[in-house]
Amino acid sequence: MARKQHVPWRAAGTASEQQPSADDVVRETGWVFNNVTGHDLSLAEFVSTGDHEVGAFLQAFELPSGEGRSIVEIGSGIGRMTAAFTRHYRHVIASDLDAAFLERCRETVAQFGIPGRLSTVSVPDGRTLDIADGAADVVFSYITLQHCHREDAIALTREAVRVARPGGRIALNYRTWVDSDVILWPAGKVVRALWKVPLIGGALARWRVAARVGWQANRLTPMSVLQAVGPQLANARIVRSPQRRPYGLAGVTDAVFEGVNRSHWWLVADVATPVPASVAASTATSS
Repeated sequence: MARKQHVPWRAAGTASEQQPSADDVVRETGWVFNNVTGHDLSLAEFVSTGDHEVGAFLQAFELPSGEGRSIVEIGSGIGRMTAAFTRHYRHVIASDLDAAFLERCRETVAQFGIPGRLSTVSVPDGRTLDIADGAADVVFSYITLQHCHREDAIALTREAVRVARPGGRIALNYRTWVDSDVILWPAGKVVRALWKVPLIGGALARWRVAARVGWQANRLTPMSVLQAVGPQLANARIVRSPQRRPYGLAGVTDAVFEGVNRSHWWLVADVATPVPASVAASTATSS
């Protein structure tokens, strides 16, 4: 089922296909991609912001990397961070809703990364990864899950746990409630409804302000996410902005990182290693 929040991404994908180069994509689809210098941003500058953030997140979240390691990126876009991932990992699987983004992602990595280490996977339903169980050492997602329908974000969270190997690590970014949502949340609902209106919807989806209001399609608390996947995780850590109070969840470590927006939080955790049946049976017998 097509979701209303998919509209600006589909519009950006169509625009991406129409541009002669990835540099033009960055400039002409600024309503989606450009967070720093807007319409004047070049692809090289765009990718450099991803290089900086990848290094910071690898260190802050203690993500295992290096030769022989693999990573799945949920929501790669046109490869802002993907290029850097190919320099840190032997195999990078970039996934996104729109196939046009993935084509530009390959172009970006060809220029700024190591293309032989990249493979791409389209996620046309916005919730299912066509990737084998336990395929990756790390599963990473940044500024993507907030754009999904709530049910799809939870489904992708479960998929992240599924495709990470036992003992592997997930680092997933979510948006939660802030005071400004008193205005932003109802405004976003209105914008998403208007996106589906013939004639004006497509144009509205390309308007920067409307896109940034409308694409924030859910707010998820740590508790709601952990209710879905908590039993499958070990060493779970909630990483928040220093400007937010601790969430105070039992059995979950609370941490702060300056690089986290006040409206965001991260779930960083290891995927639990299943207890062998023989050990489980022995423990049950002894008890």
